[in-house]
Amino acid sequence: MSKTSEIRAYFEANPKPKLPHNVRNPYYDEVARMFNTSRSYIKKLYNQFTQNPENIISQTLESNGLDPNNWSHGWVKDKGASVFLKNKQDLVTYDDIRDELIESAKDYAPKYAKFEREKQGEHLLIIDPSDLHIGKLALSNEAGELYNVEKAVQRAKEGVKGLISKAAGFTFEKIIFVVGNDVLHVDTPKRTTTSGTPQDTDSMWWDCYIKARELYVELIELLLTVADVHVVYCPSNHDYMSGFMLADSLLCWFNNCDQVTFDCTMKHRKFYEYGLNMMMFDHGDGHKVQETPYIMASNAPQMWGRTKLRYSYKHHLHHKQRINWLTEKDYHGCTVEFMRSPSSADRWHDTNGYNFVPKAIEGFIHHKEQGQVCRVTHYF
Repeated sequence: MSKTSEIRAYFEANPKPKLPHNVRNPYYDEVARMFNTSRSYIKKLYNQFTQNPENIISQTLESNGLDPNNWSHGWVKDKGASVFLKNKQDLVTYDDIRDELIESAKDYAPKYAKFEREKQGEHLLIIDPSDLHIGKLALSNEAGELYNVEKAVQRAKEGVKGLISKAAGFTFEKIIFVVGNDVLHVDTPKRTTTSGTPQDTDSMWWDCYIKARELYVELIELLLTVADVHVVYCPSNHDYMSGFMLADSLLCWFNNCDQVTFDCTMKHRKFYEYGLNMMMFDHGDGHKVQETPYIMASNAPQMWGRTKLRYSYKHHLHHKQRINWLTEKDYHGCTVEFMRSPSSADRWHDTNGYNFVPKAIEGFIHHKEQGQVCRVTHYF
């Protein structure tokens, strides 16, 4: 029994006696004896440590299987000492772990045979399933329409197939497939967005992540039958962390497929040049809309100088908004497009009156010299 436990047991077994003030109290004598014994024990340990602290620490670390010369943050406690650890060398960083994971995943990434296509066109197709919110819960008896994981996956598949069908009159040399933009509804185990805003959900976070990964792999494989695919990831406010992990897992999955390329960095704005077209993709919750031309020109000045037809594709608002800035007589210097969303209004949106917006997935067709020549929309 430890000294502390012995003192506690004594208190429990011997309630404080009531004696006349002039009578010596044996109760206090016994407690004092125990505290003096404990103090002597602590002093003994202190003297051992001050006389030879390195040996005690080394013995403590070695007995716990740790290198005495390489401490990490944490406490190691035993009879000899209580040691706080802090690394001095050989640190393992997140980048090291991630690189090792990617190298391991490369061995298991599926190998895709090269798709041979009869025609290669001179158009670019943008497919942008914006704000899918996989995991969002909307109930028909509360918000007027049911929306859950199954509905989100179903609409994404139906919408992308619908866009491909509507664009069948064109041939394409490239498809830009935009991922991210609140593809997942929550970002924490507590069912909140990245910043902590609570959400109504119908599934656990890991189940939503797996369903999203399976969905996007299937969609990219479908798009590969039409043209080579360039995946652009836009970080967003609902799933700032898990959205990046989803995009990174897609990069690892298609590592052995030369016909799929990725721009999956954490940069908030992504740029792509196609002939005389300059395109910027971002979630839409960052800079003010009226600053868009200046943001594009200052972030990618060389691309801005080489192009004449400039487009900014934004998300986040769930409704259509189109703004043009005229810089010369016959063409638009910058066009901003806010994407519609296929997700239904949940309780919060319905309460605030945001349930009137048409639900859709949009696509845009660009010609190298003529710019955006067609738009296709699949409504739900």
